[in-house]
This record gives sequence, structure tokens and C-alpha cells, in this order.
Amino acid sequence: MLNWVEVNRQALAMNVQRFKSHIGPGVRLCAVVKSNAYGHGLLEASRIALESGTDWLAVNSIDEAAALREAGVEAPTLCLGYVPRSRLEEALAREIRLTVYNRESVEELGLIAGRLQKEARVHIKVETGTNRQGVRSEDILDLVQTLQEFPNLILEGLSTHYANIEDVTEHHFAEYQLGNFNQVCGLLESRGISVPIKHTACTAAAILFPQTLFNMARVGIGLYGLWPSKETRISALQAGIPMNELKPVLTWKTRIAQVKRVKSGQTIGYGCTDVATQDTRLAVLPVGYYDGYDRRLSSIGYVLIHGRRAPVRGRVCMNMIMVDVTNIPEAALEDEAVLLGRQGSDSVSAETLAGKIGTINYEVVARINPSLPRIVT
Repeated sequence: MLNWVEVNRQALAMNVQRFKSHIGPGVRLCAVVKSNAYGHGLLEASRIALESGTDWLAVNSIDEAAALREAGVEAPTLCLGYVPRSRLEEALAREIRLTVYNRESVEELGLIAGRLQKEARVHIKVETGTNRQGVRSEDILDLVQTLQEFPNLILEGLSTHYANIEDVTEHHFAEYQLGNFNQVCGLLESRGISVPIKHTACTAAAILFPQTLFNMARVGIGLYGLWPSKETRISALQAGIPMNELKPVLTWKTRIAQVKRVKSGQTIGYGCTDVATQDTRLAVLPVGYYDGYDRRLSSIGYVLIHGRRAPVRGRVCMNMIMVDVTNIPEAALEDEAVLLGRQGSDSVSAETLAGKIGTINYEVVARINPSLPRIVT
């Protein structure tokens, strides 16, 4: 292999157990494995999470849910994203829980469930302030009434998502959203409408605010040993919440495809944007922006070879990068290079790469090309 991702089974299992312990025995743990498990491998991460004590899985699309079922994963699975009406019958056949917020989807699903005489378990997502996906609180009773018109539709869950719980160390807006959610819960209860599962907590909420847990927590980025933000970590430290044991799960590796010498004054790569200021030894690595190594890391990123930093020289190409190994004289053909993760006593973190390109650690890991092999170690 020239370019692959290693998934540390022990680290992921430990993170699952850490969250299980933190949220307590009365709360289900739903592992969010959408977007190829944040780059960690949908099937690989799902299986490890379930073996380690996860109760549910959450995906974004019917395609992700179908991949799990076809691989023999039968755990309760909630689809968080939109499912086209043309694929609702497939979702029902595969026993996928659906997140709903449109009357049209509810009516179509109700007709299909009635025709097939199968129960369809749905979770209504409430709009509490993110103004993204969800039904407004003033429309909730109408949607529930539509659900109740179809005997085969089961209102299993009620959920929402927080807009500003990760980006700040004061959480007034999250408290406002939680208040809105509680008002909807109270409204339904006043009408005698029981909802067995309520869930609002993402990773940050699950760590910081037990009042957001209800009876299920949807944990994504934290299971992979990554903090949602530095603000979340600061808030946890200030509150004395001991979550520092989280371990990054992913290591992204490649191999040296060529070692060559470049004379002082010669240019390196596309656009001649980099110039060797001394006689330089370069290693060519067969990885580029197609694989998810961001082009914005041109001339500012670094990789690890023999445990030492090799700076990226010149522009990141579609399928290769060049790194400076002048100070790593033992670097040789087909030696391993770590693009993301630890080698020896040093590491390249997702947060470091995110800081260099002006994004978040979520994007760094989620954009690693899904076609690259995920190897469980």
C-alpha cells in the first residue's frame, strides 16, 4: 500500500467506554458514524463502537444505512439526514429509523408502512434556533397529528441540535435552545403524547451539560478522540470535567516514492512557487488533494519521517507532494511518512492541520478520501 489510514481499535474502544461512563447507565450512547465515520471508515468504526458498548448508530444518508445493513450490521440505526420519498420504502425494509420534519415525507411513509403492514419508527427533529433542519415549534402539533393518522407510524424520538455550543465558553444560546426544546416536550406531554426517546446532546453537550442528555446522546467527533473545539476543552477544564483521556484514533500514512537532490536556486513544483535556498534533498510522496491532503498546505504543512518533521515544499498536487528531507539523511525509498497522527515522539494533529488552513478538525479527517484503505490496528 502507498496511501492508507490506520484505525486504532483500542483507542476507539476506550473513547466509547469513556463516554459511556460519563453519560451514565440510564442514557443510550448513539455513535455518529456519518460521513465515513468522520473519515475513520464507516464499517470499521461502527463495528468497533458496537463491540465496545455503543447502543445505537447514526448516519446521514440512506446509502450509509444500506451499507451497514448489507455488511450485516443490525444495530438500531437512525438516519439523521433527508431521505428522498422515492427511497422511503427501502428505508422501511431495512428497518432504519428516520428523522422527519416534512409533512410530505410523513404522509408518504405512512402510506408505504400501511401497504406493507410494517411499523416505521420516526424521530421528529425540532427547530430550536439553528435554523437548519427541523420543524418549527409552532408546527409541531400539526406534524404529530399527521403522524397519528397512520397507525403504522411510531413516534419513537424527539431531537434537536445546538447551533453555538462548541464555539464559545459561555452558553446562553444553547440554554435558550434547550429551553425551547423543553417547551415542545411539555406541549406534547400536555396533549398526552408520549415520546420514548429524547436526544439533543452532541459531543460538546454530552461532555458539558448533563441536562441535555435526556435518554440518548449522539456522540460523533469525541468518539474519534478529537475535541469539538478548544472552547469546549476550556469549558470542560473550568468545570473540572475529566475528559482528557480521549485518544485520537486515526493515523494517515503514505510511503516515499522517490528521493532526489535539488540544487540551490532551483524551483520546486507547480508555479515555481518555492525555490531551494540551499542544496536540498526532497522526498516525493504519492498523496495529494485528491486524497484529501488540502492544497492550502502548500509550503506550510509538514509530515513525519523517522519521527522528524519534513516540511512540504511547493504546491500540493492532485496526487503527490514534495517534502524536504535534507535533515533526515536516513530517509529512503518506501519509508513510511505520517501525514496525520503520531510517529515516534512527535505528532501531526488534526487541529494543527486545521489551524494552518483555516478550518476545523472535523473537515481535516472527514475529507480523507473514502477510497483509501482503512486498516484496523
